Amino acid sequence: MKKLIIILLIATFKIGLAQSYSDHYYERKALFESEPDTKNEIIFLGNSITEGGRWEALFPNHNVINRGISGDVTDGILNRLDEITSSQPQKIFLMVGTNDMARGKSIAYVLKYTKAIIEIIQKQSKNTTIYLQSILPINPNVGHKFSGHKSNHQNIIDANIQLKELAKSFTIQFIDLHKAMRDKNNHLKAKYTYDGLHLSDAGYVKWKKEINKYLK
Repeated sequence: MKKLIIILLIATFKIGLAQSYSDHYYERKALFESEPDTKNEIIFLGNSITEGGRWEALFPNHNVINRGISGDVTDGILNRLDEITSSQPQKIFLMVGTNDMARGKSIAYVLKYTKAIIEIIQKQSKNTTIYLQSILPINPNVGHKFSGHKSNHQNIIDANIQLKELAKSFTIQFIDLHKAMRDKNNHLKAKYTYDGLHLSDAGYVKWKKEINKYLK
């Protein structure tokens, strides 16, 4: 039954997919698909927050691969998982959900499709270690854009509680970056962002510090 549900989820996204996402999404997806698979890949999978990371420079002694796409959502990741799993990566660091909620999707929706992403990775690449990272906090007091994201302050906190439980149900590691990067108001620390949503260089250095032990 579970296998049938996954197949139906994928089929749903294949219907009418000629231009379901941005040009940037399809350009990045095509680029990824043109690159050869390599051994022992460590993949960072997510949206613009992931795409903005200079992961090769942050982890020069590892075969790190950036598979972030600006604006991506849970179903967008689901739609491109074949390329992700084709190399049978050693590790995947997944972060997703903030764009879904900014577009009005519920926490239940984010959980449903994050669950499907994990299930498909485990099915297609059995030896891959998955790290589910929390959704990052936002800071409504920095910058004047991304009001849709910044209005989800409490939803992000609530979603992370459920994502942690989801990780536990799969017996995979949950990495609470929200806790590590927030201030006393549960906002993203100002030094870690330049617009209240995306990370500054200091933010990526902090991210590296929090996950460094999982790459050793």
